[in-house]
Amino acid sequence: MESVSKEGILELTLEQLFPETLTDTNCVFVDKDREVWLATEMCAQYLESTIDALVVQDNGKSIGIIGGYDILDHLRKNPTRDSLYQHTTQEIMFKDVPQVSSQTKFKDLMDTWKNSRRAFAVIQNKSGSYSPVSARKMLEVGKKYKTDLSVSSMPKKKIITFQGDEPLRDILDLMFDNKTRKLLLGTSNQFISDRTILEGLSRITKFQKDVDNLLDVPINKFTFDHIKVLTEDISFDKLCSVMDRMEHPYVIYKDIVVSPWDICLALSSEDIQTSEAKLEMSKTCPHCGKNI
Repeated sequence: MESVSKEGILELTLEQLFPETLTDTNCVFVDKDREVWLATEMCAQYLESTIDALVVQDNGKSIGIIGGYDILDHLRKNPTRDSLYQHTTQEIMFKDVPQVSSQTKFKDLMDTWKNSRRAFAVIQNKSGSYSPVSARKMLEVGKKYKTDLSVSSMPKKKIITFQGDEPLRDILDLMFDNKTRKLLLGTSNQFISDRTILEGLSRITKFQKDVDNLLDVPINKFTFDHIKVLTEDISFDKLCSVMDRMEHPYVIYKDIVVSPWDICLALSSEDIQTSEAKLEMSKTCPHCGKNI
Protein backbone atom coordinates (compact mmCIF):
# COMPACT_ATOMS: atom_id res chain seq x y z
CA MET A 1 0.00 0.00 0.00
CA GLU A 2 1.23 3.48 -0.88
CA SER A 3 0.35 6.17 1.65
CA VAL A 4 -0.63 9.67 0.57
CA SER A 5 -0.65 12.34 3.29
CA LYS A 6 -4.00 13.93 4.02
CA GLU A 7 -2.61 17.40 3.17
CA GLY A 8 -2.67 16.35 -0.46
CA ILE A 9 -6.20 14.93 -0.73
CA LEU A 10 -7.70 18.17 -1.99
CA GLU A 11 -5.08 18.22 -4.74
CA LEU A 12 -5.60 14.60 -5.78
CA THR A 13 -7.34 13.95 -9.09
CA LEU A 14 -10.31 11.67 -9.55
CA GLU A 15 -8.03 9.26 -11.37
CA GLN A 16 -5.81 9.09 -8.29
CA LEU A 17 -8.73 8.72 -5.91
CA PHE A 18 -10.41 6.01 -8.01
CA PRO A 19 -7.58 4.29 -9.92
CA GLU A 20 -9.74 1.28 -10.81
CA THR A 21 -13.40 2.22 -10.30
CA LEU A 22 -13.81 5.76 -11.66
CA THR A 23 -15.94 4.69 -14.63
CA ASP A 24 -17.22 1.31 -13.47
CA THR A 25 -20.88 2.40 -13.53
CA ASN A 26 -22.91 3.83 -16.39
CA CYS A 27 -25.25 6.80 -16.13
CA VAL A 28 -28.99 6.31 -16.52
CA PHE A 29 -30.49 8.38 -19.32
CA VAL A 30 -33.97 9.69 -20.02
CA ASP A 31 -35.17 11.42 -23.19
CA LYS A 32 -36.04 15.12 -22.97
CA ASP A 33 -39.57 14.48 -24.26
CA ARG A 34 -40.49 11.80 -21.73
CA GLU A 35 -43.09 12.74 -19.14
CA VAL A 36 -42.21 13.68 -15.57
CA TRP A 37 -44.03 10.60 -14.26
CA LEU A 38 -41.42 8.36 -15.93
CA ALA A 39 -38.56 10.34 -14.40
CA THR A 40 -40.36 9.99 -11.06
CA GLU A 41 -40.39 6.20 -11.35
CA MET A 42 -36.76 6.07 -12.48
CA CYS A 43 -35.55 8.39 -9.72
CA ALA A 44 -37.42 6.33 -7.13
CA GLN A 45 -35.31 3.37 -8.25
CA TYR A 46 -31.92 5.05 -8.56
CA LEU A 47 -31.70 7.94 -6.08
CA GLU A 48 -29.15 7.56 -3.26
CA SER A 49 -27.23 5.01 -5.32
CA THR A 50 -24.11 5.69 -7.38
CA ILE A 51 -26.44 7.24 -9.97
CA ASP A 52 -28.41 9.77 -7.87
CA ALA A 53 -29.68 11.69 -10.91
CA LEU A 54 -30.85 10.97 -14.44
CA VAL A 55 -29.07 12.48 -17.43
CA VAL A 56 -31.52 14.07 -19.86
CA GLN A 57 -30.64 13.54 -23.53
CA ASP A 58 -31.66 15.03 -26.86
CA ASN A 59 -30.74 12.72 -29.76
CA GLY A 60 -27.82 11.29 -27.79
CA LYS A 61 -26.58 14.67 -26.52
CA SER A 62 -26.67 15.31 -22.78
CA ILE A 63 -28.55 18.54 -22.12
CA GLY A 64 -29.32 18.41 -18.39
CA ILE A 65 -29.90 16.30 -15.29
CA ILE A 66 -33.00 15.60 -13.27
CA GLY A 67 -33.24 14.39 -9.68
CA GLY A 68 -35.48 14.45 -6.65
CA TYR A 69 -35.11 18.20 -6.12
CA ASP A 70 -36.33 19.01 -9.63
CA ILE A 71 -39.35 16.71 -9.51
CA LEU A 72 -40.46 17.75 -6.02
CA ASP A 73 -39.96 21.44 -6.83
CA HIS A 74 -42.17 20.92 -9.88
CA LEU A 75 -44.76 19.15 -7.72
CA ARG A 76 -44.92 22.06 -5.27
CA LYS A 77 -45.88 24.35 -8.15
CA ASN A 78 -48.04 21.81 -10.02
CA PRO A 79 -49.56 19.46 -7.41
CA THR A 80 -52.03 17.61 -9.61
CA ARG A 81 -51.61 14.06 -10.81
CA ASP A 82 -52.09 15.22 -14.41
CA SER A 83 -49.09 17.56 -14.17
CA LEU A 84 -46.79 14.56 -13.98
CA TYR A 85 -48.10 13.45 -17.38
CA GLN A 86 -48.47 16.85 -19.03
CA HIS A 87 -44.92 18.10 -18.44
CA THR A 88 -41.67 16.69 -19.83
CA THR A 89 -38.25 16.17 -18.29
CA GLN A 90 -36.83 18.96 -20.45
CA GLU A 91 -39.18 21.46 -18.82
CA ILE A 92 -38.00 20.83 -15.26
CA MET A 93 -34.41 19.60 -15.63
CA PHE A 94 -31.28 21.30 -14.27
CA LYS A 95 -29.74 22.56 -17.48
CA ASP A 96 -26.05 22.70 -16.59
CA VAL A 97 -24.62 19.19 -16.81
CA PRO A 98 -21.78 19.05 -14.25
CA GLN A 99 -19.05 17.30 -16.24
CA VAL A 100 -15.62 16.35 -14.90
CA SER A 101 -12.55 14.53 -16.22
CA SER A 102 -10.10 12.06 -14.74
CA GLN A 103 -7.76 15.00 -14.06
CA THR A 104 -10.33 17.03 -12.10
CA LYS A 105 -9.04 17.59 -8.58
CA PHE A 106 -11.10 16.71 -5.54
CA LYS A 107 -11.15 20.34 -4.38
CA ASP A 108 -12.54 21.45 -7.75
CA LEU A 109 -15.20 18.72 -7.66
CA MET A 110 -16.30 19.90 -4.22
CA ASP A 111 -16.44 23.50 -5.43
CA THR A 112 -18.65 22.41 -8.33
CA TRP A 113 -20.95 20.50 -6.01
CA LYS A 114 -21.21 23.31 -3.48
CA ASN A 115 -21.97 25.87 -6.18
CA SER A 116 -24.62 23.74 -7.89
CA ARG A 117 -25.86 22.27 -4.59
CA ARG A 118 -25.99 18.93 -6.35
CA ALA A 119 -23.48 16.24 -5.40
CA PHE A 120 -23.50 14.66 -8.83
CA ALA A 121 -21.33 14.90 -11.96
CA VAL A 122 -20.69 12.89 -15.11
CA ILE A 123 -17.43 11.75 -16.67
CA GLN A 124 -16.89 10.30 -20.13
CA ASN A 125 -15.86 6.66 -20.14
CA LYS A 126 -13.98 4.47 -22.59
CA SER A 127 -17.16 3.33 -24.35
CA GLY A 128 -17.97 6.92 -25.30
CA SER A 129 -20.85 7.10 -22.85
CA TYR A 130 -20.86 8.65 -19.39
CA SER A 131 -20.33 7.41 -15.85
CA PRO A 132 -21.61 9.09 -12.68
CA VAL A 133 -19.54 10.62 -9.89
CA SER A 134 -21.68 11.09 -6.79
CA ALA A 135 -21.37 11.78 -3.07
CA ARG A 136 -22.10 8.10 -2.51
CA LYS A 137 -18.98 7.19 -4.51
CA MET A 138 -16.78 9.22 -2.16
CA LEU A 139 -17.44 6.57 0.50
CA GLU A 140 -14.86 4.51 -1.40
CA VAL A 141 -12.28 7.18 -0.56
CA GLY A 142 -13.39 7.44 3.05
CA LYS A 143 -12.92 3.69 3.52
CA LYS A 144 -9.22 4.09 2.69
CA TYR A 145 -8.71 7.13 4.91
CA LYS A 146 -6.84 6.24 8.08
CA THR A 147 -7.28 9.03 10.60
CA ASP A 148 -7.59 9.64 14.32
CA LEU A 149 -11.06 11.07 13.72
CA SER A 150 -14.21 9.08 14.49
CA VAL A 151 -17.94 9.43 14.04
CA SER A 152 -18.13 11.59 17.18
CA SER A 153 -15.81 14.05 15.41
CA MET A 154 -18.36 14.64 12.67
CA PRO A 155 -19.97 18.09 12.83
CA LYS A 156 -23.29 18.27 14.62
CA LYS A 157 -26.12 19.81 12.68
CA LYS A 158 -29.73 20.53 13.46
CA ILE A 159 -31.80 17.38 13.02
CA ILE A 160 -35.02 18.23 11.19
CA THR A 161 -37.95 16.06 12.25
CA PHE A 162 -41.58 15.51 11.33
CA GLN A 163 -44.51 14.09 13.30
CA GLY A 164 -45.82 11.49 10.84
CA ASP A 165 -49.32 12.75 10.12
CA GLU A 166 -48.58 15.96 8.18
CA PRO A 167 -49.69 16.42 4.58
CA LEU A 168 -46.99 16.07 1.93
CA ARG A 169 -47.09 19.85 1.49
CA ASP A 170 -45.67 20.41 4.99
CA ILE A 171 -42.99 17.76 4.50
CA LEU A 172 -41.75 19.36 1.28
CA ASP A 173 -41.78 22.78 2.92
CA LEU A 174 -39.54 21.39 5.68
CA MET A 175 -37.16 19.86 3.16
CA PHE A 176 -36.87 22.93 0.96
CA ASP A 177 -36.75 25.45 3.80
CA ASN A 178 -33.99 23.49 5.56
CA LYS A 179 -32.17 22.40 2.39
CA THR A 180 -32.25 18.74 3.31
CA ARG A 181 -33.26 15.56 1.50
CA LYS A 182 -34.10 13.61 4.66
CA LEU A 183 -36.30 14.13 7.70
CA LEU A 184 -36.35 12.00 10.85
CA LEU A 185 -39.64 10.82 12.34
CA GLY A 186 -39.69 12.35 15.84
CA THR A 187 -37.19 10.55 18.07
CA SER A 188 -37.55 7.25 16.21
CA ASN A 189 -35.10 5.54 13.87
CA GLN A 190 -37.34 6.11 10.85
CA PHE A 191 -36.96 8.77 8.19
CA ILE A 192 -38.47 10.01 4.96
CA SER A 193 -36.41 11.08 1.93
CA ASP A 194 -36.94 12.47 -1.54
CA ARG A 195 -36.49 8.93 -2.89
CA THR A 196 -39.19 7.39 -0.68
CA ILE A 197 -41.53 10.29 -1.49
CA LEU A 198 -41.02 9.66 -5.22
CA GLU A 199 -41.72 5.97 -4.64
CA GLY A 200 -45.00 6.88 -2.98
CA LEU A 201 -45.93 9.36 -5.71
CA SER A 202 -45.31 6.71 -8.34
CA ARG A 203 -47.63 4.32 -6.52
CA ILE A 204 -50.33 6.92 -5.91
CA THR A 205 -50.42 8.13 -9.53
CA LYS A 206 -50.85 4.53 -10.68
CA PHE A 207 -53.44 3.25 -8.26
CA GLN A 208 -55.20 6.26 -6.68
CA LYS A 209 -56.52 8.20 -9.64
CA ASP A 210 -59.08 10.06 -7.56
CA VAL A 211 -56.44 12.17 -5.76
CA ASP A 212 -56.86 15.78 -6.88
CA ASN A 213 -54.03 17.48 -5.02
CA LEU A 214 -50.99 15.34 -4.29
CA LEU A 215 -49.76 17.80 -1.66
CA ASP A 216 -52.82 16.97 0.47
CA VAL A 217 -51.83 13.30 0.81
CA PRO A 218 -50.81 12.50 4.43
CA ILE A 219 -47.16 11.53 4.73
CA ASN A 220 -48.13 8.36 6.59
CA LYS A 221 -49.38 7.05 3.25
CA PHE A 222 -45.72 6.88 2.18
CA THR A 223 -43.13 4.27 3.17
CA PHE A 224 -40.54 5.27 5.77
CA ASP A 225 -36.95 4.03 5.77
CA HIS A 226 -34.91 3.09 8.84
CA ILE A 227 -31.74 4.96 9.70
CA LYS A 228 -28.88 2.79 10.97
CA VAL A 229 -28.20 3.47 14.65
CA LEU A 230 -24.54 3.23 15.67
CA THR A 231 -23.98 2.21 19.28
CA GLU A 232 -20.23 2.86 19.42
CA ASP A 233 -17.86 5.61 18.37
CA ILE A 234 -16.32 3.92 15.33
CA SER A 235 -13.42 5.28 13.29
CA PHE A 236 -13.93 7.41 10.20
CA ASP A 237 -12.84 4.68 7.76
CA LYS A 238 -15.07 2.10 9.46
CA LEU A 239 -17.98 4.55 9.34
CA CYS A 240 -17.50 4.88 5.58
CA SER A 241 -17.26 1.09 5.22
CA VAL A 242 -20.54 0.63 7.13
CA MET A 243 -22.27 3.23 4.97
CA ASP A 244 -20.86 1.84 1.73
CA ARG A 245 -22.48 -1.52 2.48
CA MET A 246 -25.90 0.10 2.91
CA GLU A 247 -28.35 0.35 0.04
CA HIS A 248 -29.36 3.84 1.17
CA PRO A 249 -26.56 5.08 3.46
CA TYR A 250 -27.72 7.17 6.40
CA VAL A 251 -26.56 6.64 10.00
CA ILE A 252 -26.98 8.23 13.42
CA TYR A 253 -24.71 8.14 16.45
CA LYS A 254 -26.27 9.77 19.52
CA ASP A 255 -27.23 13.22 18.15
CA ILE A 256 -25.02 13.11 15.05
CA VAL A 257 -26.53 12.13 11.70
CA VAL A 258 -24.29 11.29 8.75
CA SER A 259 -25.09 11.09 5.04
CA PRO A 260 -22.69 10.62 2.09
CA TRP A 261 -22.63 14.40 1.63
CA ASP A 262 -21.39 14.77 5.22
CA ILE A 263 -18.54 12.39 4.35
CA CYS A 264 -17.64 14.62 1.39
CA LEU A 265 -17.61 17.67 3.64
CA ALA A 266 -15.49 15.83 6.20
CA LEU A 267 -12.92 14.79 3.60
CA SER A 268 -12.48 18.42 2.58
CA SER A 269 -12.71 19.89 6.08
CA GLU A 270 -10.13 21.62 8.24
CA ASP A 271 -10.43 18.80 10.78
CA ILE A 272 -9.26 16.26 8.23
CA GLN A 273 -6.48 18.51 6.95
CA THR A 274 -5.03 18.96 10.46
CA SER A 275 -5.59 15.40 11.71
CA GLU A 276 -3.00 12.66 11.84
CA ALA A 277 -4.16 10.82 8.76
CA LYS A 278 -3.15 9.09 5.57
CA LEU A 279 -4.95 7.84 2.53
CA GLU A 280 -4.02 4.28 1.68
CA MET A 281 -3.89 3.88 -2.05
CA SER A 282 -3.48 0.59 -3.88
CA LYS A 283 -0.46 0.43 -6.14
CA THR A 284 -1.18 -1.38 -9.40
CA CYS A 285 1.11 -3.08 -11.84
CA PRO A 286 1.27 -1.10 -15.13
CA HIS A 287 1.31 -4.38 -17.09
CA CYS A 288 -1.38 -6.55 -15.55
CA GLY A 289 -3.37 -3.98 -13.54
CA LYS A 290 -3.30 -6.07 -10.33
CA ASN A 291 -2.54 -4.68 -6.87
CA ILE A 292 1.12 -4.96 -5.85
